[in-house]
Amino acid sequence: MIDVCLLGTGGMMPLKDRWLTSLLLRYNGKMILIDCGEGTQIPLKMAEWGLKPIDAVLFTHYHADHVAGLPGFLLTLGNSGREEPLTLIGPPGLKKVVEGLTVISPELPYELKLIELPDTENSQVCISDIFIKSIPAEHTISCLSYCIEIKRQGKFDAERAKKLMIPINYWGKLQKGEEITIQERVITPEMVLGNPRKGIKVCYCTDTRPSDKLAEFIRGSDLFICEGLYGDENYVEKAKQKKHMTFSEAALLSKQGDVEELWLTHYSPSLIEPEEYIEGVKRIFPNTVAGKDLLKKTIKYKD
Repeated sequence: MIDVCLLGTGGMMPLKDRWLTSLLLRYNGKMILIDCGEGTQIPLKMAEWGLKPIDAVLFTHYHADHVAGLPGFLLTLGNSGREEPLTLIGPPGLKKVVEGLTVISPELPYELKLIELPDTENSQVCISDIFIKSIPAEHTISCLSYCIEIKRQGKFDAERAKKLMIPINYWGKLQKGEEITIQERVITPEMVLGNPRKGIKVCYCTDTRPSDKLAEFIRGSDLFICEGLYGDENYVEKAKQKKHMTFSEAALLSKQGDVEELWLTHYSPSLIEPEEYIEGVKRIFPNTVAGKDLLKKTIKYKD
């Protein structure tokens, strides 16, 4: 299973009752943070999941409301006793951005590992058994949308293992996907495992226009966290100009991608009550939630 916490739901600037858009995911004792705008470390502490287990920080793009909170976060992480390397992932320009921001946090007790992903094609990396896929987004600067996947192997077939005369003490390694050798005989996990089972898929998308490619990228997601800068449909043209989405566009995208649940986020500061528009959106995609700061959910395997 995977735990998800929407740390903040605001776009452009933090408000007194709305932090900037950021997402925290927890799996098997490890965590990934997506976006780190100004003040993100505050809802991080409010979530009470800790800081040290964060293994990676992903950036969709380098506008201030998605990255300006990095120096404070890094310093707070260091003060928490972190010594293990921290991985930072983002579109092209990551090295330059990190070098600029860390001028005010130059001495950290841990190493920063940087991974720049292309903004012209799909890409994939793996951090702590968490598969991170990215796709270029349509925004005013280089921007990525992310998909977090927990893959799940097939069930272990004890009868097949017995027929192959594999000692029980080796079963655990095969269940973990490890290859073993018994008396010069190589046994692969595929020989004793069934077909892969459905895992868990969570997608995160802000600061972009909808597209067929994005719909395919999010297809079948258990949870889709998507920006809805504007709730009022009178702002569609403005959303197009600024390369953002309205609530209804996010809902149509969710429907097209056949996702299970949609959380709206990244609201305009002028959007005071997102819930006022939610009923109209539900007519397009019924399982829509107007995201709130610190909204949490545990997503379990289907079987």
